[in-house]
Amino acid sequence: MSKQSIAIINAKVVNEGSINQQDILIDNGRIKQIDNQIKIDSNTEVIDADGQYLLPGLIDDQVHFREPGLTHKGGILSESAAAVAGGVTSFMDMPNVNPPTVTRDLLAQKYLLAEGKAHANYAFYLGATNNNIEEIRHLKTGEACGVKVFMGASTGNMLVDNDDALERIFSDSPVLIATHCEDTPLIKKNLELMREQYGDLPIPVSEHPNIRSVEACYKSSSKAVALAKKFGSKLHVLHLTTAKELSLFENKDHREKNITAEVCVHHLYFNDTDYDEFQQLIVCNPAIKTQSDQVALMESLNNSGLDVIATDHAPHTFEEKKKTYPDCPSGLPLVQHSLLLLLEFFHQGQLTLETIVAKTSHNVAEIYGIKDRGFIREDYWADLVLVNLDSKTNVSEESILYECSWSPFVNKTFNSMINKTFVNGQLVYNEGNILREPSGIRLDFE
Repeated sequence: MSKQSIAIINAKVVNEGSINQQDILIDNGRIKQIDNQIKIDSNTEVIDADGQYLLPGLIDDQVHFREPGLTHKGGILSESAAAVAGGVTSFMDMPNVNPPTVTRDLLAQKYLLAEGKAHANYAFYLGATNNNIEEIRHLKTGEACGVKVFMGASTGNMLVDNDDALERIFSDSPVLIATHCEDTPLIKKNLELMREQYGDLPIPVSEHPNIRSVEACYKSSSKAVALAKKFGSKLHVLHLTTAKELSLFENKDHREKNITAEVCVHHLYFNDTDYDEFQQLIVCNPAIKTQSDQVALMESLNNSGLDVIATDHAPHTFEEKKKTYPDCPSGLPLVQHSLLLLLEFFHQGQLTLETIVAKTSHNVAEIYGIKDRGFIREDYWADLVLVNLDSKTNVSEESILYECSWSPFVNKTFNSMINKTFVNGQLVYNEGNILREPSGIRLDFE
């Protein structure tokens, strides 16, 4: 019989802006006690962290796990396994699946689909369209983590380009609005100019950030921010990629803002000089931009201009990604290595552990109103990840858990290791192995 409670001892706990050597007692899925020395009885399983770092599990507010309808690319089972292997203990999945999640009925069906299949905890977005305002108006707290508005066309045909519809969404949504901001008419115009320029020659992948340009991003994100200010909406702008857009957001604590913004790990890690090596594999929307944009994003992250770090995990099959540009689909798989990537920035002195934890857990929980998660606190759910900063991780094809079976990080060595992941107080991942059947549950919202 497995023991009912777990004690994690001798851990360096990274939480709420500080790092302290502490012991954690987990009972019945939740954190029962945090102390310098806890009393342990014979029914408690003891895990000696031996000075490794214990973080709140990551809450990824932007993933595409491809269910229903696109399961040749990925599924809730495979992608959530990869997530917990990467220290991600909760995820919020996007609505551009098949059929798109654009009614409350389809949203309810999606929650049923996830039961017993998700290794991490989960919530789903309702997708906005030009004509589903009644579905949006009737949303109750917790029914969706937010309303996703594609203000630029991306994977799946869910573009909201009607100005009246946008005004109604921003004025009437009872929940947070999350936007993908790119201006589609300008992108189409840029693409036509490229076709003229290159004639019969293929358009190089390196033109992707010029087609999905800085201006296309800024035009759309400034429109979203203006709408949110006009109607007092709670707006979260997803995956910012440009220095220019950062001027739209305030450098202050997220709790003082109604309009928040996010950056994704690949936009921090890659820049446009990487297209030569990675080609279509790193084509994503919005596009990876210049080194100066990359530097500005990192700076803003450290100055509270950017509030959240996510992945926009978006798997496609290797065959699909190898199609010639611009016919290849956009997006790349990231959840298994996102924390390892961020820990590289820690090793380089670009991010502190406290900042990583704030932007991947604390702030996400507070911005979205997630109940009892995102912090290491007594009575909160025990969603935790133990990381070893002195052990390396070699990424091999065999180690990849995604359904699509590829990653841009194959053959890369990271300078840290995800040792253990706990979801709802259960050890679900240990030193390279998924340990149990899926046990993730639906997220609660306040």
